[in-house]
Amino acid sequence: MKSTQGYKRVFAFALSVIAFSVVTLWADVKFSVLPPRNVIEGNKFNVTFRLENAEGNGLKVSEINGCTFLYGPSTSTQQSYQYVNGRTTSQKTVDYSFVYKAGAAGEYTIPSASIQVDGKTYKTEPLTFKVIPTDSSAQDSGNTGQSGVRVDDASTHTADKAVGKEDVFVRIIPSRTTVYEEEPIECVIKLYTKYQIGSFMSVSQPNFDGCLIDEIAVQPALNEIEHYNGQNYMTAVLKKVLVFPQKSGKLTFNSGKYDISVVQYERVGGGFFSTNIPVEKEIHVAPGDLTVNVTPLPEPQPEGFTGAVGQFTAESRISSEALRTNEAASMTITISGTGNIRYIKAPEVDFPADFEQYSPRTDIDANVVGNNVRGKVTVEYTFVPQTPGDYTIPPTEFVYFDPAKKEYVTIPLPERNIKVAKGVGTSTSNVQVEQKDIKAAVTDILHIKQNVNDLKTSRSLYVHSMGYWSIWILLVVMLGGTIFYTRKITKRNADVAGRRLAKAGKVGKKRLKQAQAYLNGDDAKSADKFYEEVLKAMWGYIGDKFRLPSSQLTRQNISTSLSSHNVSEETIGQVVRVLDECEMARYTPSSTSVEARRDVLEQAQQAIDSLEKTKSSK
Repeated sequence: MKSTQGYKRVFAFALSVIAFSVVTLWADVKFSVLPPRNVIEGNKFNVTFRLENAEGNGLKVSEINGCTFLYGPSTSTQQSYQYVNGRTTSQKTVDYSFVYKAGAAGEYTIPSASIQVDGKTYKTEPLTFKVIPTDSSAQDSGNTGQSGVRVDDASTHTADKAVGKEDVFVRIIPSRTTVYEEEPIECVIKLYTKYQIGSFMSVSQPNFDGCLIDEIAVQPALNEIEHYNGQNYMTAVLKKVLVFPQKSGKLTFNSGKYDISVVQYERVGGGFFSTNIPVEKEIHVAPGDLTVNVTPLPEPQPEGFTGAVGQFTAESRISSEALRTNEAASMTITISGTGNIRYIKAPEVDFPADFEQYSPRTDIDANVVGNNVRGKVTVEYTFVPQTPGDYTIPPTEFVYFDPAKKEYVTIPLPERNIKVAKGVGTSTSNVQVEQKDIKAAVTDILHIKQNVNDLKTSRSLYVHSMGYWSIWILLVVMLGGTIFYTRKITKRNADVAGRRLAKAGKVGKKRLKQAQAYLNGDDAKSADKFYEEVLKAMWGYIGDKFRLPSSQLTRQNISTSLSSHNVSEETIGQVVRVLDECEMARYTPSSTSVEARRDVLEQAQQAIDSLEKTKSSK
């Protein structure tokens, strides 16, 4: 019995070996080179060649020109097995490491290496890497830098040294420093340090006053060495944002304030028993400033321009051109391209008066690509014709400013001709009107009356009658009223700012309803969209109500303008508080609570209600 069990174990082991061998044969063989990182002039570094899923021989490696070969290769092997659902898988890697001493700062190439596996030759691709220079003050002098600290030498991180402002700091790195209004700038907030970091806390967020921002997700990690101002630093990207300037002139940004603890070492004991103990030292990092020049958009701005800046295309389509009364239809305008696409306003479409209209629905699908935003905006206009007939939706235009061409571009959108037939659900009022018309038509020929004896002959002319002149007076009054009304309509249509003023409250509350759609979302994206919509609603309402162009919509300008229009200090404070809370919430990485968002929405609605009671001019 025991011998039978022994045979079973041997047989199972043999099957496992065969299965592993088959899996190994089927596995992909790879031979690659792992690039060296953070190589400093004069320091040692490793170059590792990795062979996966095979046993190799005959490794051939060429030396790196300009760097000194020290020793190698040293070989290390790792192997892992997995048995899942009756299937055995394995992963085997063999690393061949070579040690070099870096030459002068510059770019170097690791030549192609080769290895033999079962008679087949595998080769790596040539790979380039950079060697960065040493600290400038340390060259040719043995010194360790202005503060005596080097990022690659822990023996210089002693606790008796003060941490200088050149040892740890935060700076803003812009993609460009001269742009047009609404043209995006990528700003990278980066930490530079010569010390290890024990703890890190943000005291105040970066400030981009006068701009709208789109934050780009990053994972801060101290994993790269950078040579800056003659010194080497470990760096970490803390924040990356796209900023869209809303006004012209010189704008100053700052990187925020931070409390950081750095790790230094204190020597304890003496002789053979001495050791280094890590000690954390708290420091305060002041904000780094950045000034950018924002060029105003050219004047005069064409009619129909609503602030779109970038490169765009636009098209329109209609669901159907043959409709029936009381049948819903839609017209869709799609704007695609690169630029401030998240903040584009929907073009105005002049629908016929007999069309019942609904609030347009806007859908934005945009993502950050490089240092810009690319995507599309879809605006759907829903309407319902009420009366049969032939109608025309006039042509409209989408106007944007192209910074590359330095000019405005107009994209015409064609007119739409629609035929509306009487629908099944047409109201009975139209039928009653038709029946009255028929009755009136048959009364134009009456029966001849006979035996009429009271006929009289009138010798007075009708022109001398009071009724005749009454009709003329009525016609003159109607003509004067028509001329007055026509001039009033023409003046109102020409007064774009006046129309915006008249619709300011309605448009502002409509935008707040769009923000309400993101009120109950639990994720950070919903919170960000909520505060973005509230900001757009408040800025758009104040700009329309008090005739402020988008380039002047700053916190200070809004306060000054509201004061000049005799708005109460309480209302001004409420408006500014809403703007500040939205800005701070957008700068904060984590999402806010639903209660906080609901409070902001109520404050925004109360602020608009209060401002609606204020006259729009001095």
